[in-house]
Amino acid sequence: MQSQDVSQRHAPFPAGSAGPVDVEQAEAALVEHYPRLVRLAYLVLPPGLGRSRRVLTAHALAQRALPRGRRQPSVIPAQAVGREGDPGYTYLRERVLRTALEAARPRKGLPRLTQLPAPLPQVWGLKLFPRSGGADELALDQRLSALSGPARAAYVLRGLEKLPDPDIRDLLDAAGVADPGGALASANSVPMQPGLLSSPEFDPCSLQARPTDLMRRRQHTKAALAAAAALAVCGALVALPGGGWGPDGAAAPAYAGNPAAEAALDPGKVVRVSPTAWRTSARTDFSVWPARGPLTGDKALLRRALAVWARPGEAVRVSATPGTQTGGPAGPPQLLYAGEVDAARVVILYDGLRIVRYAEPKNGTRGAALDFARVDGATGAGASALVLGRSDGNVRYLTAPWVTKAAQRDLTKPDAGATPLTLADGVTAPLASPAVRTGGCTSWTVLQLTDASGTRLTTDLGELVPAHLTAGRPGAPGEASGARGLRTWAPFACSLAAERSSGIRSVNAWAYAEQPLPGGTGPGAWVCTRAETWRGDGTAALAQFRTPGGAAGAVVAKGTDVPACGPRDPHVLAGVLWKSAAGSWYLLAAGSEGTSSVSATGGVTASARGPLLAVKAEQGARAELKGTLTDGREISGLG
Repeated sequence: MQSQDVSQRHAPFPAGSAGPVDVEQAEAALVEHYPRLVRLAYLVLPPGLGRSRRVLTAHALAQRALPRGRRQPSVIPAQAVGREGDPGYTYLRERVLRTALEAARPRKGLPRLTQLPAPLPQVWGLKLFPRSGGADELALDQRLSALSGPARAAYVLRGLEKLPDPDIRDLLDAAGVADPGGALASANSVPMQPGLLSSPEFDPCSLQARPTDLMRRRQHTKAALAAAAALAVCGALVALPGGGWGPDGAAAPAYAGNPAAEAALDPGKVVRVSPTAWRTSARTDFSVWPARGPLTGDKALLRRALAVWARPGEAVRVSATPGTQTGGPAGPPQLLYAGEVDAARVVILYDGLRIVRYAEPKNGTRGAALDFARVDGATGAGASALVLGRSDGNVRYLTAPWVTKAAQRDLTKPDAGATPLTLADGVTAPLASPAVRTGGCTSWTVLQLTDASGTRLTTDLGELVPAHLTAGRPGAPGEASGARGLRTWAPFACSLAAERSSGIRSVNAWAYAEQPLPGGTGPGAWVCTRAETWRGDGTAALAQFRTPGGAAGAVVAKGTDVPACGPRDPHVLAGVLWKSAAGSWYLLAAGSEGTSSVSATGGVTASARGPLLAVKAEQGARAELKGTLTDGREISGLG
């Protein structure tokens, strides 16, 4: 039986000295890669600091990475070029790693500077912490907390920075780690989950804010009289007629009496669209959705939902897709749904830019949740369904009023038919949600929707708005619901798990090349999947490879915020090490249509005319790929 190793891939950049780096270059690298550096520091810092303290310390360490003062030299010695090809970033990464490890290292006597409270930044009266993730993120955080600082650093450098073990060993040694090999060995005890390291759970640049201990602040600051006066004023406002905490449920106390803000929170002024408006409107977006659900007339429920939206209390669980603002509404929002979903009362509102979902238990308001999703520009497929709720591994959707049929299908089984779902006032029967599943991936259930314009597929990726699935050449893809689209997606459906909770708007799969394998064992399939986000940045392009007869493909290269495999630049080039049935290793590479030649340098030196390259290689070899297009432009390998 044929065997292969598609986990190995070409090195994105050759190792070597990068030369000196001037201060301006390092400053530019800090601005460009600041979120990555802060995330690196946050993951390496000891969890015992607490989430809020880790956030502030991570930002402080990233900001301290630059030399300070006018007496600093004009150039900085650099190490080997990092995965971004930026020596300034590599210098900053080592500085951040070193100081984060110092903060994590126990010490007797006086603490180090990095172990003291961070002087920058300072946030008075608030606790800042990343948004909470799911069960997978929590489990990973617990496993990382059991590792030593160097082991956490090794795990993060391997999973987040995609560095090979020799480079990690060198970097840990340069950062002052006594036993880099032991740190790598300890990191092996935690299964590698790079997609989770990029999740909002570990993003110290996208934060939630909550107040600190108000009593302690008043006792230890010089603003005691001002704070007491402010509390007295707030208490008076709360006591005014029409106010009070009770009617607002889990909302925090009212803090302003602005007429416009009060109008936005008046349940009697929420916008309700006519049930037939969508039939005559030229628009196919959320603005023409009617208000549905049996509780649309429950003003007490709507009041609580609006009040919690404006000022969520400390016990309210708040989540938002990346790039989504969580502030209150600017005016009366549009009501899309109010009703009971499983064990909760749910309200869904729309303000023209965001979908907001409020949920509370049927037996009270304790444990209320508030979820935000950015949907500006949503139309057609992007405005065809919303997640009402998830329970027991299932998900229910609220569909657009123009949807006539709903069904579920397993994306990994293209020849199996779709199973119809009942629609009751736009609400689907429950179907399995791949977003909340744990363990291995053997199937991927998607929602199939039919309307007058055709049939389309969407999938739950853990957010309020399901992602639209397409298939075909970038710039002119077709719906994934067709026979060809289903066959394209089937071996690569499970790769969608890497895009969970990333604010994904749509994902396209493009079968860009077939490559005959050495030994006449049949053609290997090359597919590029590209995920577009609602916010524009954070796009992810994955090059995937499947051997003949293989049940599933494997990701062999990834690019973030790159134009490759997208509508602006549909060209893509990727490579993989493959082991034949005879035991020989080969470097395989494939470019998309329009690639006139492919070359490899580094651990493997070879070139070929046309878009395909297959050459013998040593196990574990690393190579850099370059391609030339028919118009003479050069492209680099994805990775």
